[in-house]
Amino acid sequence: MLSKSSTELVRQQNSALVLAALRRMGPLSHTDISEQTGLASATVSAITAELERAEVIEKAEQQPHGGRGRPRVLFAQRRDSGFLIAVRISSDVVQYSLVDYSGRLIDRFEEPRNPKIGGTKPFADGFLDALTRLINRSHLAKSQILAVSISSKGTVDADGPRLLWSPVFGGEQIDFAALLKPEWRAKVTLNNETLLVAQALGMKADSAQSGSFRALAALSLGHSVGLGIARKDRFGELEATAPNFGHMLHAANGCLCRCGSFGCIEASAGFYGILRAAFEVPPDTIPAKFVPLAEMDKVAASARQGNRMAGYAFRQAGIALGNGLSRLLSLHERMPIYIGGPGTRYFDLLQRGIDEGLEQSHEVRLQGRPEISVIFDEQRLVFDGHLDRALTDMDHDIAAFRQLPTAADSS
Repeated sequence: MLSKSSTELVRQQNSALVLAALRRMGPLSHTDISEQTGLASATVSAITAELERAEVIEKAEQQPHGGRGRPRVLFAQRRDSGFLIAVRISSDVVQYSLVDYSGRLIDRFEEPRNPKIGGTKPFADGFLDALTRLINRSHLAKSQILAVSISSKGTVDADGPRLLWSPVFGGEQIDFAALLKPEWRAKVTLNNETLLVAQALGMKADSAQSGSFRALAALSLGHSVGLGIARKDRFGELEATAPNFGHMLHAANGCLCRCGSFGCIEASAGFYGILRAAFEVPPDTIPAKFVPLAEMDKVAASARQGNRMAGYAFRQAGIALGNGLSRLLSLHERMPIYIGGPGTRYFDLLQRGIDEGLEQSHEVRLQGRPEISVIFDEQRLVFDGHLDRALTDMDHDIAAFRQLPTAADSS
């Protein structure tokens, strides 16, 4: 006989299975849930009843096509069961999004960042103020926010929501969990932005390929250079990581990078690196903190008109990227590569160098060039990555920690 704690653990696991099926597939009938989870019909009835009483899910009737026959009863997440705030920190803007438990966007606004005003203290004050304004606009209390999911370029602490280094703040670190305590009780997570892109692309590829998906890489080009990898682990679960690709060594004693090292990939392939090479600025010149797209567009136009140094700058950037990708393929496995970010507008100028850098690899010469695709909806993919990871965590926490009333409790 199972002990009380063992029985409760089984209930939590079954609740998690039901919530995961609804999150993955959308509204489902009782029969659909049983098929998706492998749970017996009686177990599905008990779990859905508990989740309904706990106001986590709700059911609605779907009228049959043609209007004849009995309506179909579908279960779905209850929208007001909890809320998520997703925050995207970029070089020039911070975006705040409010999402309900079903994954529906409720509100969003952006706050411009002045790159000339550095330091984490002004940012932290503005961050807290923006979170409060976001929930006040929808008349919500802080206690109703179950999760705050934050993304940024840079290096994230694996042990908690702490930004260790970023192109926005440099070496000034931010502990977001400490920043929000004790006023906010929400679970706080921090992810590298390109990891979320890889997560979203991996989810789509896994769904489209009916379980045959293995791995992909997402490369983000812009003011900084980021990489995310999505792959199936040995248990068949999707796993996303973000190796510090932009700050891998490309050339010993090469150009000065924003991180303070010499020879990083980003020092040649980031916007500031391309601008520095195009204007023949000494390679040890301190990098610009922010390069407006208008300036990059001028350099690109000059390259397309045949300017030798402008064309050379983009080609060298491409070689740095190609060399880095060739190392990735040698260390991992052959996988498709998706390139996004504002730098994709110059892909025609980078492509020759990328191919040249890839072809210098023994792995690529043996196996051939990987499939490379350009994506133009990176911001949407970042948001989708926020939703997938944060809402899945919310489901797990609800199943594990929220008190689900049993039939005996309500009698």
